[in-house]
Amino acid sequence: MQSQNVPNYLPQAILTTLFCCLPFGIVAIVYAAQVNTKLQAGDYEGAMQSSKSAKTWCWVSFGSGLAVFLIYFLLVILASLAPQ
Repeated sequence: MQSQNVPNYLPQAILTTLFCCLPFGIVAIVYAAQVNTKLQAGDYEGAMQSSKSAKTWCWVSFGSGLAVFLIYFLLVILASLAPQ
């Protein structure tokens, strides 16, 4: 049965929501929650599409959180190097 092979990415979505970027992480959680619902309804293609979207939004959330952290880190370094 193919439905066993559809990952829902819910743990990753929750973690990226908590630690990276809240708005994009919430979108990832919504898509991840749709995977099991669509599988139970027999919509394998819809479940695959929701799974792919959840994975994409997890990466978007991670990347944006990482970018904000790096920008903040660089600004702190630049502020500490600035003459007083």
